[in-house]
Amino acid sequence: MSARDAGGALPENAAVDVVALAREAGWTVAVAESLTGGLVAAELTAAPGASAAFRGSVTAYATELKHRLLGVDAALLAREGAVHPEVAAQMATGARDALGADWGAATTGVAGPEPQDGRPVGTVYVAVAGPAGGRGPLPPSPETTPGADESFADRLARHLAHHGTVEGAKSVGNTSGAGEAEKRSVTGLTGAQGEKILALRLNGDRTEIRRDSVRIVLGLLRDELITHARAQDTEEIGGLDVYSPE
Repeated sequence: MSARDAGGALPENAAVDVVALAREAGWTVAVAESLTGGLVAAELTAAPGASAAFRGSVTAYATELKHRLLGVDAALLAREGAVHPEVAAQMATGARDALGADWGAATTGVAGPEPQDGRPVGTVYVAVAGPAGGRGPLPPSPETTPGADESFADRLARHLAHHGTVEGAKSVGNTSGAGEAEKRSVTGLTGAQGEKILALRLNGDRTEIRRDSVRIVLGLLRDELITHARAQDTEEIGGLDVYSPE
């Protein structure tokens, strides 16, 4: 089975799949990390053939570096702090643009042991930004989305529920902080420039939260690469038009 056909919300070999998919399509990938401190880049560079697809990473742990190196809006950081869905989206776009890649991925959040910027431990946002100047997100369809019509957020929620780490269907959303009732949740969001964002509440200690965040952002990136590769294949063979520009 090729990486493109591999299933599962959180495949153990997500980094290997990302590299294989990017190489196959001729894409490159860059990463911006805060919460995960370089762990995503480490996973990608450990995958065979990474040098052909991985451009590099920025570990912008300090808040001001998110603005200075990645172009995250200073007013947004001052207003919301570093742990916010749009911060994650802008980090992903900033990594893509600063490092000259086709795709950018980012992580930001609170691994503990203390809350940060009013957000409780386990609040995590990950994001993926697709190719600049692209046509934007494709509408969900069996032709373009892995796992039938399910989004990655839906499949991830089902996966986490099966492992006892998701509760209810509460949405974190684009708000400051998250209430106690919103623990153990995942919500799919869209950034201002069409970035795919997951708003997460994760359980566990610092090591577990960071580990799960790495797996989740790589799973989201893998999912987006599959979606766009399938759409590209459809166009190349003159098949069904699955996108109508606005």
